[in-house]
Amino acid sequence: MYGIGGERELSERTLDHLHGYEGARPVRVGNAAYKQRQHDMWGAVLDSVYLHTKSRDRLDDRIWPMLVRQVEAALAHWREPDRGIWEVRGEPKHFTSSKVMCWVAADRGARLARLREDYEYATRWQAAADEIKADVLANGLDDRGIFTQHYDTRALDASLLLMPLVRFLPANDERVKRTVMAIADDLTENGLVLRYRTAETDDGLQGKEGSFTICSFWLVSALVEIGELPRARRLCERLLSAASPLGLYAEEIDPETGRHWGNYPQAFTHLALINAVIHVIDAEHRGASAAMPLSPRVAVSDAADEMDSRLPIGPTLGESTPEPSPTLPSKPPGPGSDASPGGGETPAR
Repeated sequence: MYGIGGERELSERTLDHLHGYEGARPVRVGNAAYKQRQHDMWGAVLDSVYLHTKSRDRLDDRIWPMLVRQVEAALAHWREPDRGIWEVRGEPKHFTSSKVMCWVAADRGARLARLREDYEYATRWQAAADEIKADVLANGLDDRGIFTQHYDTRALDASLLLMPLVRFLPANDERVKRTVMAIADDLTENGLVLRYRTAETDDGLQGKEGSFTICSFWLVSALVEIGELPRARRLCERLLSAASPLGLYAEEIDPETGRHWGNYPQAFTHLALINAVIHVIDAEHRGASAAMPLSPRVAVSDAADEMDSRLPIGPTLGESTPEPSPTLPSKPPGPGSDASPGGGETPAR
């Protein structure tokens, strides 16, 4: 993390004499997350490079040494607790999604190594991926067969929706299905997805939090993956109806009023929007069971991976919808909490 002037130290302080939009407090300068460990980052990088490489069928030799360092860093640290994808300010935990993304780093690294015919790295990294997966399956599931936020809780976390999208387990695995449906039923407010329940998560913040828009789009994709296409379509239509007049989205949406909160527009949200719409359109074209992946479905034992592919964005989702999309109410929220518009926290309240 760097400051806008390239600063490497972003010590955080609050400006108590100031307030943000509609009285939002605290106003912060800097970001304490610059000192955090967030172990999901290696998997995000490796997955992106893998998809890029598959679309071009080659990997620039200049990039490979950097990727090796990324995979090795993931393997050196995956057993350690971290602050997770949401940059929680409480104590580090063994966050399940962080372990999954370390698995992604090792898995995609092994795939890239096989493309380069570097079988020594491929064998070692695949073995590490198998070890990480075994650890998650042993410690990240509760007695309901549902994946939990971290290894010491029964709490849900929306980042677990990424499990079928990154192919950690097949979408028809009952543990994946139960986790997706638990999030859809128990981690939503007015149908929109929360990151987590603030009462169950030591995130070090105060005030009310809205639904996280990226998480709702993740749920659309995950529902398609597990075969719940009608529910996925309804949620996708609802989210599309909640866009701003410019078709853009903030980081959060108040599930009661439909008002956009926080960073606006947020790039990650729009990436999830594109993937969600592709999932729904592709499922309708091919049947839900044949929805195209965001990442390859190829078995680990395959010597050569299939090409990842994408369908172009097709007709609008509403063209064949027999009934209007549900709309969100429009009363304004109460001001003054960390989650109020313009709070400036990324991605916290």
